[in-house]
Amino acid sequence: MADLAFTLNGQQQTLSVDDGTPLLWVLRDHLAMTGTKFGCGMGLCGACTVHLDGNPIRSCSYPAEFVNGRAITTIEGLAASEKNLHPVQQAWLEMNVPQCGYCQSGQIMSAVALLANNSAPSDAEIDAAMSGNICRCGTYPRIRKAIHRASELVVQHYQPSNSVKETV
Repeated sequence: MADLAFTLNGQQQTLSVDDGTPLLWVLRDHLAMTGTKFGCGMGLCGACTVHLDGNPIRSCSYPAEFVNGRAITTIEGLAASEKNLHPVQQAWLEMNVPQCGYCQSGQIMSAVALLANNSAPSDAEIDAAMSGNICRCGTYPRIRKAIHRASELVVQHYQPSNSVKETV
């Protein structure tokens, strides 16, 4: 058995799981984080993408015992609230990205990681960063548009004010 202590979406978690249990099953079966999907089970399709210390990983092939003392973010942890979505989630809705929706949580998590490191990616940079996420419905053009839109939303949302207030 592996005793785990880690942060999940900002909340401390402790539990015991069988050695070798993939992180995906800890998230889904033990912690009810069902937004993270099982796709291929080999880390090839990207449906199970989560962030570990801010970096995207494939949770279906990542042993849970390696998360001790670390921070995990799932799709459920991105939005501040249902009314205050992450800019990538907002862009996904605006651009009507999902078709079947199965791969979308992994797509979104990869897009968030991309934009955290590159706030204005080119089409080629988007394609390279998202190449590990498979969409069986083929919504790749909408995904690319949504990432560009999310980039705009981030700039609009976080741009400092140009007005300077004088204090006396």
